[in-house]
Amino acid sequence: MTANVDLNGKYPAKDHVVRTFSTLIQSLSVEDRTKPHAILLAGGTTPYRNDTDRELPFRQESNFFYLSGCNVPGSYFLALYDPTSPALSHNQELKRALKTTLYILEPTVADLLWSPAPPTLQEARQLYTVDEVEHPAKLVVAISQLPQGTIIHTLPETVQFPNITASEVDGPERSLQSIPTKTVEHLLPALHETRLIKDSYEIAMIRKANDISSRAHEVIMRVLGLAVTGKIKKQPPGALLLPGEWLIEQEAEAEAIFVASCRREGAAHQAYLPIVAASTRASTLHYCCNDRAFAWGPVHHHDAKNTGNFSHAHAHDEAGGEGKELMPQVLLIDAGCEWDCYASDCGSGFLSDTMTADPTLVLVTRTMPVGNGGKFTEEAKKVYELVLRMQAESFKLASPGVHWDDIHLLCHRVLVDGFLDMGIFKDPDGSIGGLNGHVDGHTKPPTTKTNVKSREALVREILHTGLSAAFFPHGVGHSMGMDVHDVPSASKPDGSGKYFVEGNDGGAGGHKDFYKYLRLRLVLQPGMVVTIEPGVYFHPALLSSYSIHTSPYINTDVLARYEGMGGVRIEDDVLINLTGCENLTKAQSGVEWVERVCAGGA
Repeated sequence: MTANVDLNGKYPAKDHVVRTFSTLIQSLSVEDRTKPHAILLAGGTTPYRNDTDRELPFRQESNFFYLSGCNVPGSYFLALYDPTSPALSHNQELKRALKTTLYILEPTVADLLWSPAPPTLQEARQLYTVDEVEHPAKLVVAISQLPQGTIIHTLPETVQFPNITASEVDGPERSLQSIPTKTVEHLLPALHETRLIKDSYEIAMIRKANDISSRAHEVIMRVLGLAVTGKIKKQPPGALLLPGEWLIEQEAEAEAIFVASCRREGAAHQAYLPIVAASTRASTLHYCCNDRAFAWGPVHHHDAKNTGNFSHAHAHDEAGGEGKELMPQVLLIDAGCEWDCYASDCGSGFLSDTMTADPTLVLVTRTMPVGNGGKFTEEAKKVYELVLRMQAESFKLASPGVHWDDIHLLCHRVLVDGFLDMGIFKDPDGSIGGLNGHVDGHTKPPTTKTNVKSREALVREILHTGLSAAFFPHGVGHSMGMDVHDVPSASKPDGSGKYFVEGNDGGAGGHKDFYKYLRLRLVLQPGMVVTIEPGVYFHPALLSSYSIHTSPYINTDVLARYEGMGGVRIEDDVLINLTGCENLTKAQSGVEWVERVCAGGA
């Protein structure tokens, strides 16, 4: 799907306009399909910090970039589809009836004094796959000259999107008010449906972002390994250190290395706030404070009065003092770069160069051992291997025609089965327990004919209680592309779920809580890119909300051994192809490899 894609070439925005118009027109009434249609969008503007003139990083609105390929702040885009065009008289190809125009700001001398120049009109015509490039002053005239009866499609007038009627350009608001056929009803659903299926250029960009992010994850593991082997030593506060001398003892230090690795390879921005969570904080799904030190020990009676300060120290605290060593713990890093539209000077008002790229992002999560010589504890290893199994089974099932609900349900089934093996889940009747008939090292009580049930029956029974949602509360994945949780209206349209939707009581779907946070509920199609990111967590508040400690299905003695570890999540980005799926993420995640690298091995 990505053979011979030249990422240095032009972004195929015109193709995206054709696909979007095709989708949009099919959603209209038969009567409206024969009318002229226009798409009118405002691009994003440079944001500023509160009540100041200090620029914040600019990132173009995704739909605007998708149709224009332009990342210049303050731009506008107009595309006209006219089915009455003479160009269609001999060839019915939709592209022949399209005209796209990009409007980019004409800078003043003051603009050029403070910010790099945007491309000139001549440069922009070479850069972007549009038919014409003008300055915004001509936009009002273009709107007034649209064919009579043209239906103008815009994005909803909400804070989520740049508002064309509130633009700084004189006239568009009055011009649009005079056109009774302006509508916000159809464009966003058409864009989301079109963007759901990636073209070869987008897939190639996602591959590139994945490669950069995968290497950044491995860099962190290898730095941890260097510390284990003594090749990086702790230095006194304030010491001047080169990047190769950085030691990771705090979440912020791990984040810094990840971001630096991505920036070094040309990825100027992260796709989202990195989640770098050590120890028990790994159970918080969107933990992005990243401001704590790793957990240290041993903690004696005279150390912080045993208040747990060493396990929850702030990054500016010197938790790892003399005589201390890292406690065995996990470090969960959920982070990925965005291969976006900037060349340099990202906080400026204009583009600093004539380069352009698709603002494509990736999401990658790895959980790695810290302390214990770079090895997982016995409990952490069992949980990690279970999450790997959940993901591996998902890979096998992910293919065209499979409903995402079924992949999510499969993860819960694997979790329940694994917890039975580990002894966390049990049969209240005592007929089935842990692995090989043992629970917590002790033989199960003898069974009788009245209490014998099959393993499969017990798995179904526990699934119907919903208890596994206390340990795996989120969806197994979601659409991704230009945005982290990409194209929400197309990923989860009303009534698209297979289980626990209106008129469906769930049947074999387990429990309604499984689907509470699902962001994708569709039958998979070739060209979709999704994350597969199962996890197992031991979050005190969530366990309490499910009354886990009083459930007859829980062996609390066994559970107690796991509750302090936080959680494990493993996330890869997957392309649905014609026969199955392809994992686009290159960072390895096997237990043997992760432990070897984090311990300082090859």
